[in-house]
Amino acid sequence: MMRSLYAGVSGLQNHQTRMDVIGNNIANVNTYGFKRGRVDFQDMISQQLSGAAKPTTEVGGVNPKQVGLGMSVAAIDTIFTQGNLQSTGVGTDIAIQGNGFFIEKNGEKSYYTRSGAFSLDNEGTLVNPANGFRVQGWMAREVDGQQILRTSATPEDLIIPVGSKDPARATSMVNYACNLDKNLPIIPENPTEADIMKGTWTTEMKIYDSFGVEHNLTVAFTRVPDNPNQWVAAVQVDPEAGEDRETRIGLGTTDGMGATFTVNFDNNGILASVTDSAGNTSNPAGEIILQTSFNVPDANLNEDGTPYRQNFALNLGTIGSMINTVTQSASPSSTKAYSQDGYTLGYLDNFKIDSSGIITGVYSNGTNRTIGQIALATFTNQSGLEKAGDNTFVESNNSGMANIGTSGIAGKGSMLAGTLEMSNVDLSEQFTDMIVTQRGFQSNAKTIQTADTLLETVINLKR
Repeated sequence: MMRSLYAGVSGLQNHQTRMDVIGNNIANVNTYGFKRGRVDFQDMISQQLSGAAKPTTEVGGVNPKQVGLGMSVAAIDTIFTQGNLQSTGVGTDIAIQGNGFFIEKNGEKSYYTRSGAFSLDNEGTLVNPANGFRVQGWMAREVDGQQILRTSATPEDLIIPVGSKDPARATSMVNYACNLDKNLPIIPENPTEADIMKGTWTTEMKIYDSFGVEHNLTVAFTRVPDNPNQWVAAVQVDPEAGEDRETRIGLGTTDGMGATFTVNFDNNGILASVTDSAGNTSNPAGEIILQTSFNVPDANLNEDGTPYRQNFALNLGTIGSMINTVTQSASPSSTKAYSQDGYTLGYLDNFKIDSSGIITGVYSNGTNRTIGQIALATFTNQSGLEKAGDNTFVESNNSGMANIGTSGIAGKGSMLAGTLEMSNVDLSEQFTDMIVTQRGFQSNAKTIQTADTLLETVINLKR
């Protein structure tokens, strides 16, 4: 009889634990990134009244007789199912779609969270504004003019330098492509201005010197009268400045070169070769790149007293190719410079985060520059993580060590900026569990009451 009392007590205690977990789930129904808990029960050790007996020649086997001594909590699991995603429109809010945790640092201590409600502090560091923990990732490093991310390195604090400068960059390459019309009229010996305009295809492109000053690059293509598959191109930087810019172009060098070159096409209209004003001819294969230079205005003179000149390359495309290359066909002329790599001074106005967690800075000069990348961590047994408060988890002896890497690699999910992951608590499920838990608690209380009545009956036998 005493066993039923203690079994009922264990039921009361452990159903109360289950109710505590349900209450915590409901309390966090609107907590970003919260993962609900679940209580699993198991029976306790049973008292054996008699053991099992195997069959004999006279009688059959006998089953054991055991009385259970109650129940206990087997486990309190954290359920890491995906929560719904809510759009917030805030650029620093990030949700993880799939597996993974954001990494936050408090000094040398690492914390892991599914809540991506981040912001910038006054130093531009990406942090959790609730506790100041710093979000971890990799900062880009400039190598040979390119921003490189070393995601194999140890994660570090992410700093977004809002308002920082992007220095002016001189143009080093101008790329040309598209078509020259084979039907363009040939300019006569004594042309009028109208003849020159009709027989010339002129392209323009903005380029930049080392100060970030904008210049106008023009290349005028004219058909050669004696060769139907040959064009002469005249190059000028800032035509309105006349001889002050002293534009030169050539293959491999601009020393002593003029400002013209000749383009040759084969009978299929495909680029065949280029000859500069000094008679140098391009290689029979590969890209055709001409070196171009001009005098930079308002610059310090060289040590020998000559004007400071800026060099850049002019790329006509690949010999024998039709892709991103100048061609000649009986279609309207469309050849133009489609890209150049120079720009003026700019300031970081904004930034954006893509699905891989790469942070890209958007500058006022129209350039984009990689700033860094947010790291994600996964665990062999994420259910083994310990909750540390503030929507965070820490490693435990049974979670395994953090596997840190980039989004989309080794089972890690993708990121969605401007979005937060909601709690995965289902209220209908929690209220149902609450009813079941309440009935379980009441039933165990009734067991104790009934056992007490039985004891009272025994006591009354003496009267």
